[in-house]
Amino acid sequence: MSDEITTDETRPPTHRTDRASDVPAPHAPAASVWLTRLVVVGLFLAALNLRPAITSLGALLEDVRDGLHMSGSVAGVLTSVPPACFALFGFAAPRLARRFGPGAVVCAGMLAITAGLVIRPFAGGTAAFLAASALALMGIAVSNVLMPVIVKRYFPDRVGTMTGLYSMAVALGTALAAAATVPMAEALGGGWRTGLGIWVVPAVVAVLPWLFLVRDRTAAVAPAARPESTADATPVPSLTRSPTAWAMACFFGLQATGAYITMGWMPQRFRDAGISAGTSGLLLAVIMVMGVPLAFVIPRLATRMKQQGPIVVALGVCGLIAIGGLYVAPVGGAWLWAVLLGVSNCSFPLALTMIGMRSRSGAGVVRLSAFVQSTGYLISIPGPLLVGVLYQHSGGWGLPLTLMAALLVPQMAAGVVAGRDRTIEDESRVRD
Repeated sequence: MSDEITTDETRPPTHRTDRASDVPAPHAPAASVWLTRLVVVGLFLAALNLRPAITSLGALLEDVRDGLHMSGSVAGVLTSVPPACFALFGFAAPRLARRFGPGAVVCAGMLAITAGLVIRPFAGGTAAFLAASALALMGIAVSNVLMPVIVKRYFPDRVGTMTGLYSMAVALGTALAAAATVPMAEALGGGWRTGLGIWVVPAVVAVLPWLFLVRDRTAAVAPAARPESTADATPVPSLTRSPTAWAMACFFGLQATGAYITMGWMPQRFRDAGISAGTSGLLLAVIMVMGVPLAFVIPRLATRMKQQGPIVVALGVCGLIAIGGLYVAPVGGAWLWAVLLGVSNCSFPLALTMIGMRSRSGAGVVRLSAFVQSTGYLISIPGPLLVGVLYQHSGGWGLPLTLMAALLVPQMAAGVVAGRDRTIEDESRVRD
């Protein structure tokens, strides 16, 4: 399926003003252009705020531990909270979107992120800090799931371009928070509380466009109250019986595992090889920033191909080369391995793009996005913890790097299956 295919359900508001906005029909063209531009801005700002709550904490984790007298085991649990929250709260997103509309739910998600980031710097103990972090992560979780839905809803003929835009914004926010949190905290003369608190500002800005999009409640309208299109009339099949849905979930979960291992452990790998802490941080920033240009290119390329398997394999091979290099020459080729790891991590925008291509209807994309991301994040939880166990008990990087390489093999296999030119509705008709 290509991103040029449109349906009545997912046609942009320019053509569906009776369902996509409350503006009267005579003024629809101007209103639709304004609304579309607002959605573009809202998508970019929302995506920019989907990772700073996580990576800003990673940059200051040691200071937070000391400040809150947090034990090492609790700190270890803290690193596994993001995927756990993404899995738990992601399952709630489709039901919320059906009842209130995707725009309203994303707006609530941005408000939750803002509230969590406001409360967290003032936490006086570990429990309050974890609760504030969970609040922010809850907002991230529902917004994660609904980003592909918003794209499918407003830009069905530009799925690759718009997925690339918000994926690029996610990568940019990730890299900025990782690289700038400590320098900004030092420049402002504050400690870890200041470093975490500064990310409230972009979160507040991200709320503003979604306040205007709350009224878009297309997904919340009862079926009897609106005409059904051919695509939307097709029942969404059970995803637990869909090979494509399971392949997508495994691919998403395994790429997320690699990403969290990279974010959490690569600086330590470089430092253990004798590279300074500052340079190790820059190497991590290189890994993250590679996602900025490639997150825009890869989705556009993916939507021009009938099958995305070749891209999946190419990204996986880059990861295998980088992991091998980290084992045999971690210092001499450090910058090259960082670049290749960054390329490999771009499986994330590819997975998001395929979510939008594997269903014919907006309702199908909602359910598929929730299933793939929630199940995928559940799959990703043990990976970073297992790397830590292997690193601690083996005293070296041989076993952790072997695990990372081994995980790439099923990731590529699942991605090839997920990248086949079919939809979940096609599979349902075959079974019937």
